Amino acid sequence: MMTAERYSLRLYVAGSTPRSMQAVKNIRNICERHLAGLYDLEVIDIYQHPEAAAGAQIIAAPTLIKVSPAPARRAIGDLSNEQKVLSTLSLPIIDHHEN
Repeated sequence: MMTAERYSLRLYVAGSTPRSMQAVKNIRNICERHLAGLYDLEVIDIYQHPEAAAGAQIIAAPTLIKVSPAPARRAIGDLSNEQKVLSTLSLPIIDHHEN
């Protein structure tokens, strides 16, 4: 039996703006639908942790980075286009809520 890979994701947001909060909600929904139980999502506020943003070369927020599995990929924006997020980050399209 094949063990499913865990996905490590980091979402960089700019405070508690509506756009940031929408991005958090959107990526959580996408992850629960397609990666249920197989992901770790870290939300980083670039205002509270500017060094983390600098280290990750964040130029816009919200920015989502798929850290692992490799290769690392980025998506920028509120993550409202689910198909674009899945495609950009090379995430599996598995709808755990269909059944």
